[in-house]
Amino acid sequence: MTDERLKKSAGENRESRAMKDRAVTENREITDDERVEMFRQQFFQSSLPDLPNIAGWHMCWLTTTNPRDSIHTRIRLGYQAVKPEDVPGWEYATLKTGDWQGFIGVNEMLAFKLPMSLYEKYMTEAHHDAPLREEEKLTDTAEFLEQQARASKSKLQLGEGNSEIGQRREARFDLS
Repeated sequence: MTDERLKKSAGENRESRAMKDRAVTENREITDDERVEMFRQQFFQSSLPDLPNIAGWHMCWLTTTNPRDSIHTRIRLGYQAVKPEDVPGWEYATLKTGDWQGFIGVNEMLAFKLPMSLYEKYMTEAHHDAPLREEEKLTDTAEFLEQQARASKSKLQLGEGNSEIGQRREARFDLS
């Protein structure tokens, strides 16, 4: 079959398209703004899919590689590994091998859920109660240093932050 119509020719149209494409392929310069965006994406790109919401549960990804925050510690705290039947449509992310075979995971990351009531208690402790206790320690220390300074006829000048902490502390005690 040597039909001339089937042969591709390097006619005028093909040459002109190649010449047009040449300018695009030769201009490979990347602007600084493009480089910054590439840099930003390199460090902030999310490679984990967003877990779906399950009513009454807080969903999160946990790592199997952090010895200071191990999976077994989280299990003792009430976290539960997510199974494919918990999130229909996520069968593609089921681990096929290893210790966590049959659970939802991506590389060393595992999907876990925690009852929302327990999650809220943990967050209250971590972001409200613990900082208040630290604030109390700072205020007590500042008051002690102030008393020592007065006893030795010295003066201790507290910064604005300590004054604000003291005012908030007094307001809390006034409400009690």
